[in-house]
Amino acid sequence: MKHIRITLMMTIAAILFGCGTSSTVPITGRQRTLMVSDEQVLSLANDQYKQYMQTAKPSTNASNTAMVKRVGQRLANAVVSYLKSNGLANEVAQYQWEFNLVQDQQVNAFCMPGGKIVVYEGLLPVTQNENALAIVLGHEIAHAVAKHSAEQMSTAIKQQYGAQALGALMAGAGASSGMQQVAGTVFGLGAKGASAKYSREHESEADHLGIIFAAMAGYDPQTAVSFWQRMSQATGGGSTSWLSTHPSDATRIKQIQGWMPEALKYYKTPVVSSGNSNMKTIHISSKKNKKKK
Repeated sequence: MKHIRITLMMTIAAILFGCGTSSTVPITGRQRTLMVSDEQVLSLANDQYKQYMQTAKPSTNASNTAMVKRVGQRLANAVVSYLKSNGLANEVAQYQWEFNLVQDQQVNAFCMPGGKIVVYEGLLPVTQNENALAIVLGHEIAHAVAKHSAEQMSTAIKQQYGAQALGALMAGAGASSGMQQVAGTVFGLGAKGASAKYSREHESEADHLGIIFAAMAGYDPQTAVSFWQRMSQATGGGSTSWLSTHPSDATRIKQIQGWMPEALKYYKTPVVSSGNSNMKTIHISSKKNKKKK
């Protein structure tokens, strides 16, 4: 009986660590192995995102809300265009980009798989302008494009759920209770806040891709250095939930400076015409719009 158990465990382990789809992260070229499909991840992510948005309070500042949506969509368009032109359209084929600003004074932002991105109002006084906001949104978009959540779910399945999770995957039961628990842990959504829990490797990769994505959209990637310096001052050196697993401030800035020559290759200063104010740098409004009586 003992021999049978050992054989069974070895078989399960071999299946768990042998299955999955290997692919390459765009631009960075890092190899990843995913045990979950986009359909499974996006189904779970959309459910949790809807639950979060039911409790979240959308910002009442129309100007800032429009800015978040405008900058976010401009970034998404540039990234999708790049992926399509390089034969990588399938990477985001099922994504539906959405950008929201919510009433919360935390210095925070998060991204759900599939392109659902939320910015907290408390972050805007630190970004100060559209270029810096683009650095943040580029970072969050990078998490989605690199499929960091799917990668972390794959790791959690291997480490925590073994044969049970494997059975759910093989049966196509993406919304099983075990998978829901894995998703809840990875996505990190809660009633009082939301922040995806990524590893430092993933955070560094998001920094790398994020400044390149910002550059692709016509935002100056060099803004990243001054932004992260302000972020360090605003958070006391990285004490907020959004920064808890990020590289240290000094490490992050050094890495970004190292990636800057690469990012600048993608950067083209946008042509600003008198009739196209969307290309201009717009400073954050700290006043909320008053409702007309």
